Amino acid sequence: MNDKEIEILRILQQDIPVTARPFQQVAQQAGLSEKDVLDIVKTWRQSGTMRRMGTILRHRKAGFSANGMSVWAVPGNRIEQIGAIMISFPQVGHCYQRPSLPNWPYNMFAMIHAQSREEVVQVVESISKATGIGAYDILFTVHEFKKVSMKYFVDEIPADLYQEIEDNGKE
Repeated sequence: MNDKEIEILRILQQDIPVTARPFQQVAQQAGLSEKDVLDIVKTWRQSGTMRRMGTILRHRKAGFSANGMSVWAVPGNRIEQIGAIMISFPQVGHCYQRPSLPNWPYNMFAMIHAQSREEVVQVVESISKATGIGAYDILFTVHEFKKVSMKYFVDEIPADLYQEIEDNGKE
């Protein structure tokens, strides 16, 4: 990566303002045009340098005081169909497939953000009715430990990280 690309990456890994044209502000910070930034991001996507660009919903700041990961046992031949139905619900923050295990029959996960636990349950029941899938459970969040993205090309590495690396090297 050249210096401008590194600068764009550093900006993109920070909080991006919620505006109609967020890449315009990124471009201003990097001293480039919006088109230049979009072209660079497009090139990264096409080359596989960047597989995806995501957002983190800070649900409590957005006014959602409850969330629950709904887990579903979905027949393999219906994954795409059921996933499309699940993501059509506005309360679903993200939805993905995972392999089931011998003691864990669930292979589809959908995070529900709502105002209350009762609302989470209502949304899950609505999803069940819409999909015809009755084998599910809800795992409610008890404590959130981490909600940060990976950082690349950082200027400083925290001192405690050096200690952790050194301690791991002794094992």
